[in-house]
Amino acid sequence: MIIALNRFNIYLLSVVACVLVSGCHLAGHRKDKDMATLRVHVEVVPESMDFCTTVSVSRTAPMKVTVDKSPILTEANVARARVVDVPGGFDLQIQLDRQGTWLLESYTMTNLRKHLAIFSTFVGDSGKQSRWLAAPIITRRIANGLLSFTPDATREEAVAIAEGLQNVAKENEEKSKW
Repeated sequence: MIIALNRFNIYLLSVVACVLVSGCHLAGHRKDKDMATLRVHVEVVPESMDFCTTVSVSRTAPMKVTVDKSPILTEANVARARVVDVPGGFDLQIQLDRQGTWLLESYTMTNLRKHLAIFSTFVGDSGKQSRWLAAPIITRRIANGLLSFTPDATREEAVAIAEGLQNVAKENEEKSKW
């Protein structure tokens, strides 16, 4: 009876050790697993209908924008995302897939001088965050599928968003192979 109890303790100890080791291993590679969302909405004329909502974009100088509740683009349309240096700061650049490129071209062509309101949920240094990142004005048709904007975020948050969108893009690419 004592022998069986010792075996059980050794087995339990080895299971606990494996869990602790794998837990530390996973915590070190968390950035590879963090995901981010992206929702791009187009500005609409305010109406009494229930298809639109007014949002506040920018924390330092809030701006109200009335947008269609249904996004025109999501993280499912992202092929690549990165943070790039520009004069005076940085931009978040999002390269869209073929469908996203077509949608962006169509909506930017028909909604000149309106805003694109961009929303994201991401994992930053202070945990999970959700926020309206930007509301750039559509000044021209965007036919190359490259959405570039200055986000209402720190550089670290922008990097976390880009990495999260990259992780989603990789996962979507792997799923499409099946």
